[in-house]
Amino acid sequence: MIEKATVRKVGYFTKPHGIKGEIGLVLSYDIFNHTDDPFIICEMEGIMVPFFIEEYRNKTANIILVKLETVDSEEAVRIFSHREVYYPLERMTDDVSGAAEDTDEAGYVGYTVSDTIYGELGTITDVDDSTANVLYRIDNKGEELLMPAVEEWTVSVNHEKRHIEVSVPEGLLDLHKR
Repeated sequence: MIEKATVRKVGYFTKPHGIKGEIGLVLSYDIFNHTDDPFIICEMEGIMVPFFIEEYRNKTANIILVKLETVDSEEAVRIFSHREVYYPLERMTDDVSGAAEDTDEAGYVGYTVSDTIYGELGTITDVDDSTANVLYRIDNKGEELLMPAVEEWTVSVNHEKRHIEVSVPEGLLDLHKR
């Protein structure tokens, strides 16, 4: 049995892709460079369960499309949507102490966002990377707030507290209040 203390979070699944069981995977640690037989671990009903990766390919610079063994349909892969992905600590050969520092935009789902002027904006629920301009989808007291993921607006990121402080241009957030 795999104990949670023996694994480390290395990413999360996004949403199903297509109808043949592929799903997007965002990683903060490259598991594919460390084994010839790649696998991941997910917590399923309180139990850490390994899943072997049958195939994988890049979708974007941030998202890898994976096909898990024995998962052959859109319906079957749907249970993995937005689920955290783990990897055994014993197989992590690199210094992983700073792995969270390499998080890209999609790795910020679940982070709280606050602005230097407006205060807390809400929690990132999804990252829309379907266009050239990546957008954070933020739950702002039950209403969706779309905010461009612009590096220059980021004041600080605290991975331990899962918090991002931003300074957005004046008037941008006022557009959502109309």
